[in-house]
Amino acid sequence: MRSLRIAMAQINPTVGDIDGNTALIKAWIKEARRAKPDIVAFPELAITGYPPEDLLFKARFIDDTQRALKAITAEAHGLVVVVGYVGREGTGVTASEAAAMPSAGRHDLYNAAAVLAERRIVANYCKRHLPNYGVFDESRYFHPGTRLPLLILNGTTIGVNICEDIWYPEGPSRAQAAAGAEVIVNINASPFHVGKSRVREQVLATRARENRVFVTYTNTVGGQDELVFDGCSVIVDQTGEIVARGKAFAQDLLVADLDVAAVGRARQGEGRKKPVPPRVAALIDRVEVRVPARKSSSTVVPPLGLPLERVDEAYRALVLGVQDYVLKNGFRRVVIGLSGGVDSALTAVIAVDALGADNVLGVFMPSPYTSRASREDVADLARRLRIQVETLSITTTFKSYLRTLSKPFAGSRPDTTEENLQARIRGNLLMAYSNKFGHLVLTTGNKSEMSVGYATLYGDMAGGFAVIKDVPKTMVYELSHLRNLVGPEPVIPKRVLERAPTAELRPDQKDEDSLPPYSILDPILKAYVEEDRALEDIVAMGFDRETVARVMVMVDRSEYKRRQAPLGIKITHRAFGKDRRMPITNGYR
Repeated sequence: MRSLRIAMAQINPTVGDIDGNTALIKAWIKEARRAKPDIVAFPELAITGYPPEDLLFKARFIDDTQRALKAITAEAHGLVVVVGYVGREGTGVTASEAAAMPSAGRHDLYNAAAVLAERRIVANYCKRHLPNYGVFDESRYFHPGTRLPLLILNGTTIGVNICEDIWYPEGPSRAQAAAGAEVIVNINASPFHVGKSRVREQVLATRARENRVFVTYTNTVGGQDELVFDGCSVIVDQTGEIVARGKAFAQDLLVADLDVAAVGRARQGEGRKKPVPPRVAALIDRVEVRVPARKSSSTVVPPLGLPLERVDEAYRALVLGVQDYVLKNGFRRVVIGLSGGVDSALTAVIAVDALGADNVLGVFMPSPYTSRASREDVADLARRLRIQVETLSITTTFKSYLRTLSKPFAGSRPDTTEENLQARIRGNLLMAYSNKFGHLVLTTGNKSEMSVGYATLYGDMAGGFAVIKDVPKTMVYELSHLRNLVGPEPVIPKRVLERAPTAELRPDQKDEDSLPPYSILDPILKAYVEEDRALEDIVAMGFDRETVARVMVMVDRSEYKRRQAPLGIKITHRAFGKDRRMPITNGYR
């Protein structure tokens, strides 16, 4: 059997930490070498972390990445290393092609993969399809590549490409396979949203099957601001079958022996393929490399774990997103305003799972309208989580505010102004903890509330990181029930999950006094915010016209609030922020 042993290093780099990322890559090369692979692949832009954004405008940053690549190249001996980095002008393009490209006064840059062997760069591949939608804006920074390197490694022909390139049926994979590639090594930084891994695997299976080629998909893992990368690296054989699957939301080294001889047999059975067009053949660069043959005859059988269910993967994304945002930004502890409601309870549970109970501080801030049930439920939650909770009554402060405002407010009836004062007092107190002790404030608003503006600017929106900002209220309950199934006892008290949602800012207040029931609101929001459906389309789904129109107006009028909210973890197909960029001053309805 002619085989190729590949190692796929699913690592968690930090954007901008070039020295740290370089050390991480070198350590994983050392770890991979123990498995005696022919080739080890690292994720897209592994040296810089993804996405490096406007760090790419700094000349010194680019220089530092080049030095890092040299240091990694020195470790590439006895095996081939494929690693993502920032390529400069001339990387993977001809001089004439580079001269014809527009320049903005900086070096022309490429999202590149370096192929390293025997302590030298033997080939470069530059990403051809640069995504410029949703959270991506690669066209802002990079030029598309043109060359198609093929690596002939101990007799096996390998095509290297990057992330988005694999999504196109007529993309580089087809040309590389037509030119003889038996294995496609695709390196990635593919952000997570619920259901994304299933879509990826369907696309990869299609590419592998239609080109009769192995596809190895190495993805990065970790949290980067609002993005989370789930890993879930996979290997797909020439029939479209998933033969290996890496861990979800954790660093991993996936090692497998690929039966590349099976690719040749499959192609022979299909008859002669069309020759490579001359214009494509002219872009092919063949590079031959040999590494020491393995002495062992044993075959590595890779793991094939089951994919996670949607709620489970969402929960794990939230935990990793909190963990990496807090730790990568130099914080040690977080502080959360606990209300007795399900949103703050879930946020606290996620924080404990991410950081440990000793690093989570709860602050309970009762007002004149806080119920006894809320007091009891906060105490019960703290006991179950084993976290410290401090109680600061805001009643005296609230009355002081009302006295101060009594003269200008004379003759005006109480309304949401007085309600919001309570939320803003609480926001001030939480930020005081942050200032004094260096704790990061985690806000507790969910996507349903953020969508319609059911939140107080500089109040419950005050903080540094919005954990469940992209989690609809109905999913908040799903996540809570799921987490309660883990461990010796439920972590979120039963009454918290059963009580009607309330902000407790006035007597007997309920969320449904101001909003449609969440079971109705959330599907409308998904249709309008995530799918850009028009009013008539949403009404046709079975919803009341007046309710839909009201929700749409609330969403549109709340854009100014969301623009001032802390960033939060993206888990849906379309989150607020980079995914959805609406003007605040906007006359279109």
